[in-house]
Amino acid sequence: MAQVLEFKLPDLGEGLTEAEIVRWLVEVGDVVAIDQPVVEVETAKAMVEVPCPYGGVVTARFGEEGTELPVGAPLLTVAVGAPEGLETSGPVTPGPSGARNGSAPSGPSSPSSSSGSSATESSGGSGNVLVGYGTGAPAARRRRIRPDRLDRTPTLSGALTVEAPVPEAPVSEAPESGAPGVPVPAASSTAAPGSVAPVSDGPVPVVSPLVRRLARQHDIDLRRLTGSGPDGLILRADVDCAIRQAEETEAAKTRTARAAAAPTGASPAAASPAASAAPAAERIPLRGVRGAVADKLSRSRTEIPDATCWVDADATELMAVRAAMNAATGPSAWPKVSVLALLARICTAALARFPELNSTVDTEAREIVRLPGVHLGFAAQTERGLVVPVVRDAHTRNTESIGAEIARLTELARTGKLSPAQLTGGTFTLNNYGVFGVDGSTPIINHPEAAMLGVGRIMPKPWVYQGELAVRQVVQLSLSFDHRVCDGGTAGGFLRYVADCVEQPAVLLRTL
Repeated sequence: MAQVLEFKLPDLGEGLTEAEIVRWLVEVGDVVAIDQPVVEVETAKAMVEVPCPYGGVVTARFGEEGTELPVGAPLLTVAVGAPEGLETSGPVTPGPSGARNGSAPSGPSSPSSSSGSSATESSGGSGNVLVGYGTGAPAARRRRIRPDRLDRTPTLSGALTVEAPVPEAPVSEAPESGAPGVPVPAASSTAAPGSVAPVSDGPVPVVSPLVRRLARQHDIDLRRLTGSGPDGLILRADVDCAIRQAEETEAAKTRTARAAAAPTGASPAAASPAASAAPAAERIPLRGVRGAVADKLSRSRTEIPDATCWVDADATELMAVRAAMNAATGPSAWPKVSVLALLARICTAALARFPELNSTVDTEAREIVRLPGVHLGFAAQTERGLVVPVVRDAHTRNTESIGAEIARLTELARTGKLSPAQLTGGTFTLNNYGVFGVDGSTPIINHPEAAMLGVGRIMPKPWVYQGELAVRQVVQLSLSFDHRVCDGGTAGGFLRYVADCVEQPAVLLRTL
């Protein structure tokens, strides 16, 4: 007989507590292999494909695309092993075709109440969630159908063991016939979906966490519903029907109230402006990357007593040096150097002279922790929002190496393939907001770092050069720093050194 195992959202590391379902990679009824990716989720750090540690038939999915689930919440259930009543001649082959041809049950079953570890051992699952392949899938057992097993249905308590498919269409799929998107209740149901029943003090016959959450979101009392599923089980179709009834009732009350409030004899054209409701404000959930950015910036403003200083610098010589580097041909030709790579190399040289800014504050121990290496973060704007990839060991790299790593990480950021490890662990951040066409800003420090350098756009401006007024390439540099780790003299010295290197790149030759 088949055993239904519940796969829960695993701990994705880096202290993440929830993830949003971006795209399901399997449907109910599909056959999956051990360690096959089943869902793509988005965390506050990156997008990750989550593999399932069990091999078998997907019987239920919990959560639609766009739903945010906490770590440990059920993702899906898998029927492991061949169900009785079906005769198989070989191992189960992954893919949706087998499930559609009737080689595995397609109805949803109740989630397993057994622990994940014992379920894994009994089913031969890998137990690997994000890493680890090579474990074999459990072999399907050859059984013959027995007539006395045909009418059995799974029970709602104890270890969930499936002996025959439940004739209930999954609510997460549209039926093959009929109106699209309408859930099909079980054939054995006699009660109308969403029927109101007397309030009972006993347990509510609901298995799916998705159904419970849907009812909570719409203030539906499950004790008042009569389930249309087997043995009175409340299905999503019942809750959807109750929601529609509640909305229709509320709409009828609103129409009645508006009609009563309208003055007698007033024309519809005159009454329509007063009767029309003001447009509702749009509410956007703070989750995913946007939520992580909000949490980090709020914590930075709350914990860090930051200060900002800025200076204008003549970047004409820096731009000329870059042009000379990129114009080289023949054996001396090198990959193109970006302005951001040059500024990053200037930052690592400045941090070597002013290590106070490459530190963090341990608030519990009341200590300043000076860090031995520079892991340089740089702000990158993507379709998913603002991310800060980190160039590891930037203090050991030259301009070319830093530029190549920035280009590689930027491409991963644009495609949403940055791993959590590539977005954490920075010690200092460089923010080039000049690409947005702005001159200056007061950057918010990337907690728990101690400083951030902001760079505005480089543009022609009138400038006094060698005693005469000239048009030069000018840039504004802004430094936000944690006043706990240093005073204004240190911060000013750091910023002045950066400006000197921008104005006279030859200053860098002393540290190369």
